[in-house]
Amino acid sequence: AIAAVLESLRPALRPEQSPANPEHVGGKALIYVWALEQETSRRGWDEGDNQDVMVPWVMKTESTQLSNENSLTFHRYYHLYRHGELEQDIIEAGGHVVESGYEKDNWWAIAVPKCIEA
Repeated sequence: AIAAVLESLRPALRPEQSPANPEHVGGKALIYVWALEQETSRRGWDEGDNQDVMVPWVMKTESTQLSNENSLTFHRYYHLYRHGELEQDIIEAGGHVVESGYEKDNWWAIAVPKCIEA
């Protein structure tokens, strides 16, 4: 998902009327990504750990909720972002970082295309 958002910041790659066009929806995009630096979370990821991980996603069906049977678990790929990496990706994709920070195991950034810096 982050690649799609970052690609939408490149003017040559987005149709002008697309909802993914930040200029079309007021000019700003808020992007959240999981942080690598989660030492105090239940996951315990931190500097030095692998940034590319398979994260479990548990699917509970109606029958598993009623009978306490085991839920179905799928693993999905996720890239964990180091401090400063999200901002670097936004800039490399042709965007401008208006503001960024860390909140509850996530890095976040507000970005705009360079042509409409705020």
